[in-house]
Amino acid sequence: MDWLAAMQRLRAEGSAGVLATVIDVRGHAPREAGAKMLIGSEETWDSIGGGNLEATAIERARAMIQSGITAPERLSFGLSERAVTLHGRQCCGGVVEVLLEPFAPRPAVAVFGVGHVGYELARILSRLSISLYLVDSRADQLSTARLGEIMRGPADVHPVHSPVPDSVLGELPKGSHVFIMSHDHAEDFLLCDAALRHGCLGSVGLIGSRAKWSRFRQRLLAEGHPEDVVDRIICPIGLPDITGKAPAVIAVSVAAGLLMRLQASPVVA
Repeated sequence: MDWLAAMQRLRAEGSAGVLATVIDVRGHAPREAGAKMLIGSEETWDSIGGGNLEATAIERARAMIQSGITAPERLSFGLSERAVTLHGRQCCGGVVEVLLEPFAPRPAVAVFGVGHVGYELARILSRLSISLYLVDSRADQLSTARLGEIMRGPADVHPVHSPVPDSVLGELPKGSHVFIMSHDHAEDFLLCDAALRHGCLGSVGLIGSRAKWSRFRQRLLAEGHPEDVVDRIICPIGLPDITGKAPAVIAVSVAAGLLMRLQASPVVA
């Protein structure tokens, strides 16, 4: 797998990485300007020249990932016997400049139920730089014709048809934000129960009234979920000052609430 395919894989997994590029070479060096490698938290792909140069770049890149640094950095390497190194000498005789460009994983959002509200929410979220999972037990809700506009946005959109939607929760990237808004209250409850058992999700929102949440809350407690865990579910969803019931109004309110959470809690790999 080359660095480009690896970057696509990391993005799909919701993992961070650093792209290392040789941007300048003076004299002799192991690789030419333009050589690239991708550095993940545990793996690397391709090479920028091996030896101290590459080992130092990997070490710094992983420190950037661990610290959540997002600004690019330049490293300069003198390849001579007199150069001070941490990982062995390279005696090519040149000087190499390497640019480290970190990229954070896209936030992942899953909408369970692409009915009237779910569809409007998906339209809004598809305009964001996120990984968007649209899950429904009804295949017609995910048809290519219906989702055409949504698929053309900048979001990475993943339509998922499953007769057992709660089984999809285990396939989502770690830290995914989940909205539960299916056509069936029984399906909603199973999704809430599965989301609480998952343990590695971001926020979990349930569409519905306070009365619906009161019933669900009691049933979830009866299933053995601790009270503090149950209360992680947000219901009603959206901003409380926006009270309209039209699907588009609800979707705008819910999307605004999500953006506030994303800004308050940036993705950490």
